[in-house]
Amino acid sequence: MSTASPLPRSFTALAGANLAAQSAEQLSLAAVPLVAVLALGAGPGEIGTLAAVSTLPFLLLSIPLGLLADRISRRRLMIAAEVLRSASLLALLAMVLSGRLSIPWLAVLGFLGAVGTVAFSVAAPALVPALVPREQLGKANGRLELARSAAFAGGPALAGALVAWAGAPSAFVLAAMLSAAAVALLWKLHEPARPASPPRHPLLEIRDGAQMVWRQPFLRPMLLTGVAWNISWFVLQAAYVPYAVRVLGLSTQAVGITLACYGGGMVVGALLASRVVTAMAFGRAIQLGPAVSVLAAATMVATLALPSGWLAGLAFFLFGAGPIIWTITSTTLRQSVTPGAMLGRVSSVFLTVNAGSRPVGAALGGLVGAQFGEAACLWLALAGFGLQAWIIFASSLAGLRRLPLPAT
Repeated sequence: MSTASPLPRSFTALAGANLAAQSAEQLSLAAVPLVAVLALGAGPGEIGTLAAVSTLPFLLLSIPLGLLADRISRRRLMIAAEVLRSASLLALLAMVLSGRLSIPWLAVLGFLGAVGTVAFSVAAPALVPALVPREQLGKANGRLELARSAAFAGGPALAGALVAWAGAPSAFVLAAMLSAAAVALLWKLHEPARPASPPRHPLLEIRDGAQMVWRQPFLRPMLLTGVAWNISWFVLQAAYVPYAVRVLGLSTQAVGITLACYGGGMVVGALLASRVVTAMAFGRAIQLGPAVSVLAAATMVATLALPSGWLAGLAFFLFGAGPIIWTITSTTLRQSVTPGAMLGRVSSVFLTVNAGSRPVGAALGGLVGAQFGEAACLWLALAGFGLQAWIIFASSLAGLRRLPLPAT
């Protein structure tokens, strides 16, 4: 079957559910801090706490949910995840309307919504190979990432507009409707039956997934590249806003525009991904994202010599466009080399390690920025992005001409 052929109808349902779920997530993620500030007078401490609580499920529950995705129906797991997200959004709406909203309740309900996100994130990539022919995996992953990119780019702006024009309830109503739509689409999805495997101790199954990632010659460098990328990205994020205001002299609105360039780059990268994969060897396509990240970091460092919001915006655009191609190609390779019965656990290992790298990068960026200034963070981020590129270019992926044969 050619990659130009239409994707199967069952995948179309998954893609639609993914778009609805991603949009609901981004709307709620943007609306919650706005409501916390406007309705509850929250300050940086409270907002930081809400953000930290919403990331905890990625660290605590990714691997258990990945194991669950390998044991039960992935479709049912995603439905349960979206029902949980819908319930948390409806509870938020009820509390806003009744005037009983509080920071602790925002944290609890944000945690529950993030649990739904984690379950969806480990189950969806594990389900794709069962719905799509191997030669269309890249196209299918590109479709899913395009939806995520569009939600990432448009969700925060839409949430801000809804809260400003129609009040906080409108944002939660729309997010809950989108989440319910995701449930309806997933309900229509047909998941092929999987062969039953003999039950084993959960810790042994988790160990198998971790060993698969570490011992597989393609998965290990991809994991290490992801760790270096996430640490470097959050080092940069910790310094950028104060750097943009103090050194680049950007207004609050201009800072927002430069940050929005990241979402725009994600959309463009997702649209171009299939052409990139067709135009070059598969290993080179995977290396493109890390290489573009180095270029993006170098562009940001160039603003030290040429202070410019345009250069900063270009850097964020490149940070969006290159890594989204990496996400699509690396996910496709992971699906190809991982046995179907282990896809949930392997995906969860990547999710956990990447999520765990982020607070390390944020803390490192804060420490270096406080001691040596924002410019040192930019240089440190460039060094980190150089490291992640070196890892992937030095690996056996360099000689990969095409997608490997499916794992058994």
